[in-house]
Amino acid sequence: MSGLCGWFSRAAQPAEIEQMALPLAHFDTSPISSAVSPAGAVAIAASPACTHLYREEQLLIAVWGACSPGLPELARLWRSRGAMACAALSGPFALAILDEGQDQALLAVDRSAIHPICFEQRGADLLFASSASALARHPGCSGQIAPQAIYDYLYFHVVPSPGSIYLGQQRLLPGAFLHLRGVRAQQGKYWQIAFAEREPRPFADLKDSMLTLLRSALRQASGAHRIGAFLSGGTDSSTLAGLLESVTGQPTRSYSIGFDAPGYDEMAYARLAARHFNTVHHELYVTPDDVVRAVPQIAAVFDQPFGNASAVPAYYCAQLAGADGVTRMLGGDGGDELFGGNERYARQAVFSRYETIPASLRQKLIEPLLFRCAPARHAALLDKARSYVRQALIPLPARLESYNLLQHYGSANVLDAGFLASCDGAAPLASLCAAYWDTQGHSQINQLLALDMKFTLADNDLPKVSKACELAGLEVAFPFLDDAMVAFASRLPPGHKLNGTQLRFFFKQALRGTLPKAILRKKKHGFGLPFGLWLHCHAGLRQLAYDSLSDLKRRRIVRAEFIDTLLNHHLADHPAYHGTMVWVLMMLEQWFLQHAAPAPLAAPPMRSAHERQPVR
Repeated sequence: MSGLCGWFSRAAQPAEIEQMALPLAHFDTSPISSAVSPAGAVAIAASPACTHLYREEQLLIAVWGACSPGLPELARLWRSRGAMACAALSGPFALAILDEGQDQALLAVDRSAIHPICFEQRGADLLFASSASALARHPGCSGQIAPQAIYDYLYFHVVPSPGSIYLGQQRLLPGAFLHLRGVRAQQGKYWQIAFAEREPRPFADLKDSMLTLLRSALRQASGAHRIGAFLSGGTDSSTLAGLLESVTGQPTRSYSIGFDAPGYDEMAYARLAARHFNTVHHELYVTPDDVVRAVPQIAAVFDQPFGNASAVPAYYCAQLAGADGVTRMLGGDGGDELFGGNERYARQAVFSRYETIPASLRQKLIEPLLFRCAPARHAALLDKARSYVRQALIPLPARLESYNLLQHYGSANVLDAGFLASCDGAAPLASLCAAYWDTQGHSQINQLLALDMKFTLADNDLPKVSKACELAGLEVAFPFLDDAMVAFASRLPPGHKLNGTQLRFFFKQALRGTLPKAILRKKKHGFGLPFGLWLHCHAGLRQLAYDSLSDLKRRRIVRAEFIDTLLNHHLADHPAYHGTMVWVLMMLEQWFLQHAAPAPLAAPPMRSAHERQPVR
């Protein structure tokens, strides 16, 4: 991948900076630029437009991505403002400042963590890289797998930041920095989304502002590149495809993926958008054979285990564009998290209505009637009411995980006892709660949006699209995550995002007359992969999955009995639901294979009481 890497140290470091940077350029063959000083070294693997290196006496500055203001001004800000100098940068970036004279170093990432940074501190030494794989190449890193990261992966299907797959490594959160002074490291935030929930502005003004900002973001994202647009037929991708021509003056080149599987193919909506905006449209239908070929490549390009199956169609879509001469793709990611487009926002609003009923009425009448006096008549309706109340009684954000697969199966049923003893089963939910309550928004919808900016975007969707494009040799930009666009959305009133249960209320009203009505009405789908369905009908895909899970048994992470039950019983009962866990486990084993990684260090299994020897 493109990115930066390096180290800051008082002692001599035996590593070669170019060797450390090789994983950053492995898939997209980006040129590598480097600089070395007595106290450190940095390297950037990226196109010349995204590579910024600056040397001044004992100061070394590296920026991967956007760099405004320029490097001399950034050096001045560093001397005058210290760690908060990074707040002057805008757009997607990863920053490293190595100041030998002041014995200080600074790392920072952009407001959405589009460009990530992993780091490891060892006393006064700081090692860092945009990829965990690049960081692991430094001889100062242990390269040991963190059991907790595997547990978190099985819970979230990604390794969430600030954690990393490797012991001792951490990742910077969106809008965060790490400031090292001597042996003391301080993490902080130079930016956090701040919601202004009561800004009275006329609808027409808001609409004009949004469209102006979006066109500006598209203009900046396009630059001198040959631009292509992902087109799923959803609201966001259709908006970008529709507005792009007005910015570039050229017909939009759009790319879509379809599946020959009932309930999964969204190509009709993509074609509708393409016709409506008269784009130069390209289509590809992904097959099970394509998935078999892509799985090892997908596992290899991700520096952490990654279980979002839609990375496969995203890769083939980017590959289709690359074959057409495109050098940068536009992704619509971020629109749902800024303007309130995910179905769960409306669902959680419905559950939260139960809290508005007086507690005495709920506890003394409704719940006793539902759970103690169950009549035989209308059993289906009663079960539905019970399910609603059970979920409504779970506080947010825990309620979001009501259908979590690891919770559904039970971690003790899924995981080897020795491995489970080395993990904190409460940690994933604790991290959700910490992010949920850290927001500066007071309304439920804004709290959910802020949560998704971290867990859905920074940890999942952005790496998915970025890595898919990297594997195809392309760059990617996310116009909805332009800094000014994020600031605009944060000032919208909550009712403009979720009006009752109407999702994206303001956005859809503003795009009436621009987007086709059918697209404004459609539910979110995206490039979902029919993996569970295909497992039953494609021998090659089934062989890959079954072989991967068989190999995973030997690592003593997942219980062999659970894998057998999953494949032989659960999968047949509900292929789509249980197929997700098959995919997550398959990609875990594939990641181990592609990265030649050892199994995580697990504590020895605890003996049962009758096996323990008496103390003498």
